[in-house]
Amino acid sequence: MKRIAIIQSAHIPWKGYFDIINSVDEFVLYDDAQYTRRDWRNRNLIKTALGLKWLTIPVRVSGRFTQKISETEISDPRWAESHWRQLASHYATAPYFALYRDGLEALYRECRETHLSAINHRFLTALCALLGIRTPLRWSSDYVLTGSPSEKLVSICRQAGAQVYLSGPAAKDYLDEELFTQAGIRVEWMDYSSYPPYRQLHGLFEHGVSLLDLLLKEGPATSTLMKSFAAAPLS
Repeated sequence: MKRIAIIQSAHIPWKGYFDIINSVDEFVLYDDAQYTRRDWRNRNLIKTALGLKWLTIPVRVSGRFTQKISETEISDPRWAESHWRQLASHYATAPYFALYRDGLEALYRECRETHLSAINHRFLTALCALLGIRTPLRWSSDYVLTGSPSEKLVSICRQAGAQVYLSGPAAKDYLDEELFTQAGIRVEWMDYSSYPPYRQLHGLFEHGVSLLDLLLKEGPATSTLMKSFAAAPLS
């Protein structure tokens, strides 16, 4: 049975986001949703000697605040240079920084996209490639969306030919599962519990940081510390 996940794009997200991508046959970036401030759409956390730090992409926001994620533009093109300098500074001593340095530096320095969705797609695609994730990434704009939020998700599932919808646990507060049941689509929930810790830099362990933290610390062993992979290192 075809499994699908439909989630708003996030910037250099944590390991759980990539586990969802790797657990489905198709991953849809739901960037027709409204852009929200102080969320994961344009920022994420890294660790530093002074504690957790947000890497935030500056964006333009309309006064009425009704714009879609896909409509959100970057307000300062220098963000990529700044983010790379900070990442290189705080992770220079990470065991696998040297291994990934050239690829990550190019990812930042060659970023010319002007819209947040395109930037997120660029980074998600690159990090999936590093992890060996082959799940195709599509846009919600590839589908016809009608009705309530849950009806739109059901509609995407139907158009994609999916029989199983995998969701993050936060959606339990608002998802209308009955609509999926009526459509013959089984809802499954991602389990984010029991992730093993790993050897982080800079103080107390934190799970909810960007995947880059895990990748730069554990390198080829990254996949063994994630849920959706077999217990084998990256090739």
